[in-house]
Amino acid sequence: MATIKYSRQRQSIKDYLMSTKEHPTADMIYSHVREEYPSISLGTVYRNLNFLVSQGEAIRLTCGDGSEHYDGNTTKHYHLLCSGCNRVVDLTMDPLDHIDTLAAVNFDGIIEGHTVLFRGKCPECAKQTRTSA
Repeated sequence: MATIKYSRQRQSIKDYLMSTKEHPTADMIYSHVREEYPSISLGTVYRNLNFLVSQGEAIRLTCGDGSEHYDGNTTKHYHLLCSGCNRVVDLTMDPLDHIDTLAAVNFDGIIEGHTVLFRGKCPECAKQTRTSA
């Protein structure tokens, strides 16, 4: 098995993901990491994000908003895509593991897990909606 070479740029990307709750896009990560590594390319950011995801050190979230978001929190949890500001926020809730069993009832294949993305308004946008109503 090949040894994986340490990369300061990859570590910077990982540190940023671990330090934020914002679920940034690759472009946002690129902008942040360029402050420390001005010569880093967007391609390098993407390659390192793909590597971190493949190693289970980050999560890629495809939200249907045209871009992928990344999360450094790899524990099982759920997300909400805000219809007001397009932010992705963590939801604190009990796991929905029972839906794997429900999905398997009339399915001849094998259910290996699930991905759930809730849609709605984040607390800030919900407050604005209530205030303007």
